[in-house]
Amino acid sequence: MTFWIVLVFIIGYGAITLEHALKINKSAAALITGVLTWTLYIVSGHDHEHINAELMHHLGEAAGIIFFLLGAMVIVEIIDAHEGFNTLVEMIRTSRKSQLVWIISIMTFVLSAILDNLTTTIVMVSLVRRLLRDREDRLMMAGMIVIAANAGGAFSPIGDVTTTMLWIKGYVSTGNIILALFLPSVACLLVPLVLISRRMQGTLGPMYNQAEPHQRAVDRQEQRLVLLIGIGALVFTPIFKTITHLPPFMGILLGLGVVWVVTDLMHHGHEEAYRDRLSILHALRRIDAASVLFFLGILLAVGTLESLGILRQVAGWMDQVIGNVSIVAILIGILSAIVDNVPLVAAAMGMYSLETYPPDHYFWEFIAYTAGTGGSILVIGSAAGVAAMGMEKIDFFWYLRRISLPALLGYLAGAGVYMLQYSLTHPG
Repeated sequence: MTFWIVLVFIIGYGAITLEHALKINKSAAALITGVLTWTLYIVSGHDHEHINAELMHHLGEAAGIIFFLLGAMVIVEIIDAHEGFNTLVEMIRTSRKSQLVWIISIMTFVLSAILDNLTTTIVMVSLVRRLLRDREDRLMMAGMIVIAANAGGAFSPIGDVTTTMLWIKGYVSTGNIILALFLPSVACLLVPLVLISRRMQGTLGPMYNQAEPHQRAVDRQEQRLVLLIGIGALVFTPIFKTITHLPPFMGILLGLGVVWVVTDLMHHGHEEAYRDRLSILHALRRIDAASVLFFLGILLAVGTLESLGILRQVAGWMDQVIGNVSIVAILIGILSAIVDNVPLVAAAMGMYSLETYPPDHYFWEFIAYTAGTGGSILVIGSAAGVAAMGMEKIDFFWYLRRISLPALLGYLAGAGVYMLQYSLTHPG
């Protein structure tokens, strides 16, 4: 029966990877894969109570990640509904394209660490649409946004879902992962930024210089207050975990509750239509629920392989054949440009236990970097890339010709910085 479980997993994995070619949403493929693998497992087993207990264990771990993501997504959505991100437009004071790409990339890098790389990509690509008229310039900027968002999210426990997974399950800690991956992430950003900024020459066109002031439907004070409280709730979550030792989803749910109370009180005197558009309930209807179901399905499917011991067998094979954790981590990062990084990291956590590699080990830190940034090499390799691809209709082969090489050089530069940094801080 193990053969059939692995076969179902491989077929499901293939359907996820070929989502655009098959025209089938990857969330559907992940859910079917997750349920079928557990169904085959329990049908073939004799101790149904034990298998059900294992399922509930994996479901509990997946639920912690999912509730965290749901809370963060709703907070970001309510900030966007209040037009809080329009503040970013007001911060840009340049008319040169070469300077603009630096400003946009640095803003993306910072925001991605505070929000998340997917949301930041959507916000920044939308912003660039208002600043640049030339399509080629917008595509180049969108490619750089993808690289910057993935680099910024990699070193933050709340910036990229793979780092978040490692953080929530105790494989990395907040302060340590930030210190360990900040410089590698900066290197991953700077190398392609230098290369791409050289291609962005000239001044911004009339779409930027003659733009009319944005007509805000939301009062400026309310806009800034929601932005401040929302970002504060996100930043507070790692602090809450450190102080209370409760799971991160408890902190994000507390922050969401506070934002909910503030926005309800803020709009209680407004007309119903206006109040509804800016409510948490409206934000809940707008979040990407399909992505949440994708995480649930894929984590359950990987949990089946972990319960069967298959992932540990794969880890043993890799140790014998490759024998170098750095090469394994780098290969996982490159593979994440082709295959979704969420199941890759979930599989890595199943292959190697905390007894093999304890919390904040070199391997877990390096995996957080490689899985978080390797997806930038191809436009389909990360959620940020797929979002930008859909918003700007980026052609796969255009990205391959123009962005992939700078992204790969940045990825390898960051990997080199991490290994050098580790050797200097851990001599012997």
